[in-house]
Amino acid sequence: MTARNQEVLHEIVETYIRTGEPVASRAIARLRGNSLSAASIRNVMADLDEEGYLSQPHTSAGRIPTEKAFRSYVASLTLRRLASGELDRLRMQLTRFDTVGARVEHSSHMLMEMTRGMGIAATISPSSPELEQIELVGLPDHRVLMVVVTRDREVRNRVVRVDEYLSSEELVSIRNYVNRNFGGWRLEQVRQELARRLKNESAAYDAILRRLAQLYAKGLLDIGGGVEVHMEGASNLVGLDLHLTREKMRELLRALEEKKRIVELIDRFLSEKPDGIGVRVGLSEIHPAMRELSLIGLPVTLDSGLSAVVAVLGPIRMNYGHVMSAVQHVGEAFQRA
Repeated sequence: MTARNQEVLHEIVETYIRTGEPVASRAIARLRGNSLSAASIRNVMADLDEEGYLSQPHTSAGRIPTEKAFRSYVASLTLRRLASGELDRLRMQLTRFDTVGARVEHSSHMLMEMTRGMGIAATISPSSPELEQIELVGLPDHRVLMVVVTRDREVRNRVVRVDEYLSSEELVSIRNYVNRNFGGWRLEQVRQELARRLKNESAAYDAILRRLAQLYAKGLLDIGGGVEVHMEGASNLVGLDLHLTREKMRELLRALEEKKRIVELIDRFLSEKPDGIGVRVGLSEIHPAMRELSLIGLPVTLDSGLSAVVAVLGPIRMNYGHVMSAVQHVGEAFQRA
């Protein structure tokens, strides 16, 4: 693409973002101070149309930029840098929270406020974090609360029902056995070693291992890698002109309520953009109602070994420069918190 054609294309994209209407050659000519005639711009637009950057909804209408055009426009943007004091302010907002989970949740709120889009923040646990300790609490009706603390400072818990009653003393013995023998081990290694020990014939004669087998069968230490997602601001998308019928808008909101779709978005984003800020323009492959949405995200690696993603889901006509800068700065603040 020539420099002139690229300038015209990006002016068309900016005009479409601002107005939401098909862009006519005369509008671009006026924008450029008539440095190019409307006829010359029509020729440029015809070339861009043939190359897949523009579409024309009606013969007499102006042009609409395609996803390919938006990608070209995004690639040309330079991120605005925040002053160090402003970045420190964002970081201080996050350091008020003690846990990674709470910081992730607040990050989604910050992004929603800064962009008026849908803020998304997610943590991606390593496939096998290291065990810090477990805690077991007996509950009524043969139930046990199993709490697992890993060295990435994450706490996971679940309540299970066991077939055979376990006294408080037995639960303490099981807890001490696991913490003493496996503290600092990766959970995958703990599971493998426990499975080996429980298969051993001598386990049938070891009271602690016999009791431990019950909890192991119910998923004790069965914690693998996963994605924890926090989202805020889905209602911001309702007022947008996404050219959706009422039923399609309901479908979109239902899709956004399914976190698995957001997890799928994050997975695809990470597979295509493993580092640095990334933009996915048009999300129809995730759900047809997401055709006019874009995702801007940034992977973040934390000292604890956790990975995270901060992102904004917004309309394809969003202010990309502003949103990309917001995502970049929240990601930096999150990493430094």
